Amino acid sequence: MEPLTPPPPLAEPAVRIDSHLEGADERSLADDVLDGLTRPFKELPPKHFYDERGAELFDRICELPEYYPTRAERSILQEQAEELARLTGASELVELGSGTAAKTRVLLDALHEAGTLVRYVPVDVTEQMVRACAEELTEEYPGLQVHGVIGDFERHLDRVPPAVGRRVVAFLGGTIGNFPPGSRRRVLRQIRRLLGPSDYLLMGTDLVKDPEVLEAAYDDPQGVTAEFNRNVLRVLNRELDAGFDPQDFDHVALFDRQHEWIEMRLRARRAHTTLVRALDLPVRFEAGEEMRTEISAKFTHQRLAGDLSAAGLQLVRWLTDPEQLFALSLSRRVAS
Repeated sequence: MEPLTPPPPLAEPAVRIDSHLEGADERSLADDVLDGLTRPFKELPPKHFYDERGAELFDRICELPEYYPTRAERSILQEQAEELARLTGASELVELGSGTAAKTRVLLDALHEAGTLVRYVPVDVTEQMVRACAEELTEEYPGLQVHGVIGDFERHLDRVPPAVGRRVVAFLGGTIGNFPPGSRRRVLRQIRRLLGPSDYLLMGTDLVKDPEVLEAAYDDPQGVTAEFNRNVLRVLNRELDAGFDPQDFDHVALFDRQHEWIEMRLRARRAHTTLVRALDLPVRFEAGEEMRTEISAKFTHQRLAGDLSAAGLQLVRWLTDPEQLFALSLSRRVAS
């Protein structure tokens, strides 16, 4: 590949934050509760875990000895970041579900050292976190532009600004596994629209492995994951004036061997009815009834390649840690 001359610095402030969470098109927590808790098998999407308390608990989960994905993904990035920077020649990094950009700094470092980095575009629902991260990064990387997009990556990818030079879209942490196959391919097709002919998608995926290892990662003996799971009930209580008692529910984590994914559920300890006052919605639970709060699909090389192909993407690189616990994949658009 010929050396890439990065685009000139952008003529705009170092930090720009655009929020797209207001408006009639936003799929709110209330909509998800009304949909999910009136089904025969109750469920809620996992994005509602991540209020301030949920984010703190997840940070604690990432440090647990049983929870390998974060460490494994970081190790791959540390090993491969320089090669990824060389291969992509990216001047822009777009990160979906950016959070604190903790792991992404490894790739930002490599792009900065390569002399191509111009702009970072974090996409996240938490404006305060994006703003704080933007201020830190612009101090760490002189000349870096940060254009934050406050929104739900399932709904607001069309708000991502046009690319500046070559782009890498990073979708890390195994988040793609939170979607069942049909939704997963829909999300990948939406991401494909962000990519030009010279752009790449860098995605993290957890791999199929011993079910005991998987279940331990989602049901730690300290009970941190259980508290994280129950926290979604506190979100409902606060935001929708619901009356859930988190202690009425047990945390359940199981590996579905047919679908090869982990499910997290909340199991009612007793029969009871809870009123979600903001929706005037009574929700009945029988003793032992379960509500699904997350799926986390596990991948093989073949499964990922198939999902990418169905979305019009082609796998370019498949990178794993030495223990084959986790994978980073680099893919690009299939030429039309």
